[in-house]
Amino acid sequence: MFRTLRSFLFMDIVLIAPFEGLKSTAEEIVKEKNLPVDVVLGDLSEGVRVAKEIESKGVGVIISRGGTYQMIKEAVSVPVVEIQVSAFDILRALKGFLGTGDTIGAVGYENVVYGVETLAEIMDLNIYKVIFKDEDEAPRQVYEAARKGIKVFVGDTIGIRTVKEMGLKGNLITSGKEAILQAIDEAFRVLQVRTQEKARTEQFKAIIDFVHDGIIAVDSSGNVSIFNRMAESIFKKSGTQIVGKNVNEVIETSKLPEVLKTGKPQLGKLQQVGDIMIATNRVPIIVDGRVYGAVATFQDVTQIQKIEQKIRRELYHKGLVARYHFEDIVHKSRIMEDVIGQARKYAHLDSTVLILGETGTGKELFAQSIHNESPRSKGPFVAINCAALPENLLESELFGYTEGAFTGARKGGKMGVFELAHKGTIFLDEIGDMPLDLQSRLLRVIQEKEVMRIGDDRIIPVDVRIIASTNKNLEESIERGEFRKDLYYRLNILSLKIPPLRERREDIPLLAEHFARVHSSEMGKEIKGITEDALKVLLEWDYPGNVRQLEGIIERAVALSDGRYIDVSDIRQVDGYRQDTKEYEIYDSGMTLKDIELKAIKEALEITDNNKTRASKLLGIDRTTLWRRLRKLEK
Repeated sequence: MFRTLRSFLFMDIVLIAPFEGLKSTAEEIVKEKNLPVDVVLGDLSEGVRVAKEIESKGVGVIISRGGTYQMIKEAVSVPVVEIQVSAFDILRALKGFLGTGDTIGAVGYENVVYGVETLAEIMDLNIYKVIFKDEDEAPRQVYEAARKGIKVFVGDTIGIRTVKEMGLKGNLITSGKEAILQAIDEAFRVLQVRTQEKARTEQFKAIIDFVHDGIIAVDSSGNVSIFNRMAESIFKKSGTQIVGKNVNEVIETSKLPEVLKTGKPQLGKLQQVGDIMIATNRVPIIVDGRVYGAVATFQDVTQIQKIEQKIRRELYHKGLVARYHFEDIVHKSRIMEDVIGQARKYAHLDSTVLILGETGTGKELFAQSIHNESPRSKGPFVAINCAALPENLLESELFGYTEGAFTGARKGGKMGVFELAHKGTIFLDEIGDMPLDLQSRLLRVIQEKEVMRIGDDRIIPVDVRIIASTNKNLEESIERGEFRKDLYYRLNILSLKIPPLRERREDIPLLAEHFARVHSSEMGKEIKGITEDALKVLLEWDYPGNVRQLEGIIERAVALSDGRYIDVSDIRQVDGYRQDTKEYEIYDSGMTLKDIELKAIKEALEITDNNKTRASKLLGIDRTTLWRRLRKLEK
């Protein structure tokens, strides 16, 4: 086989040996077989440096072993083939320690000492296994093993080097000729396949460069494989800057990762790129039910879309567009899966929906998702918070008014939200806080499907679906005379209960990681995730502010974190968490409940430089609730 591959250029394959013995053996094999493979020395970080250097010179495939292989694989984009460590390799290293009865330390990266437990069981050996995950931590891990009385070791280069520096006995797990030959054979196969794929890609590129549409294609990992000339023209980027890189890093607005994740096409989507508007179709590449990549095609429709862009902008300003879908609801718990399944069923009906749930559980997220999956999805979505406005202002917003209806009325009058929502959906948030007088008018609108503006005698028919939400117990409100029983029965045709976060704790890690990615991107940081210890802390809390409170915690942790991962110290720092007592210090003795609440709000505003949106997230409440409580407490 090797003879037929001599047409490859020298340096197409380079073997980076972590230790001198492996280098010598590999050189011997290459010389015997007359193979076009270069062999160089480089262990761990030095091996990574060498790998990057030869990658820049055009190497096709790299071969290495152990921890060096692991580190190189993460550092370069070319294929990296591993010299597998076999049971025979481990046995050779163990040979000098058999029959002593001593506990033998097996130290190294996982792919070097993998399978040692099985050998220990077969040969009745006492093995103490130490797995390295970090080059800098390896010596400390070996030292800890030695402190436990272990005096003889087998392992990889860094482990045995540390052992010998400590004056202990250690045998290096070396690789035999058969393992090296097998890796070289695999490298030639990979190189051949890679060359064929590259030729095929160039062929496709030559074809698609003359297509009028812009085209971007990515593989299953999100790495760009095609970026044609029209795409270069639209995105003002060269294909050499894009191809081979992850699409998230080079074109953040591509939305192709969403298609890879969901496996669902996105057709006819509008997207702004610089000063032009493009219409985009994004489709997954599916083979045997598995997503292997995705392709986006787009056309420059700037002139046509200028008018539509203006209309859409106005709709967003008026709150007439629902942005969220069921796919946007981050979860893994069974209870949320059941609630989403129930909501999907409701979406295809046209009855009124009452969404129940505590503050911060995501009631509007469900309302928008129901609208977007309903037959009314092409119509407007209008949301209004019934607790945010005084009664007279809320009435005019709901039903509209005519010119001169009251002092300050706009010339020509104004449409109410029921008229704006015609043929669509109206979302009445915090319905439990609606004044009784307005409740009777709302009931009439639901029953008669018509509205009358303030100051007018003209009846306006409306065709709207109503979705309402509340964090209150409306049945108790009815008993206190604060809510109309007949309105409750009209609203509660379809009921949806959103569980609090404390009842779906398995969702907390997923949500926390999601918010970390979102806010890390927004703040231009490179936080990769959250440590296990930090997640354990997050799982301990009850979250009275639910998902909104969790997002606030993560957003602040991202803002204050200086590391690549959010750790316990970041979480505790931002929430005043006391490590010794695991309690929050929020009040002094002698303070009333009103004093405590006012202090908490003022401290949140002080921390956020009086930014009410951020302060509300800190407290786990929405901005309207913060404003209303502050006004009430300061009276």
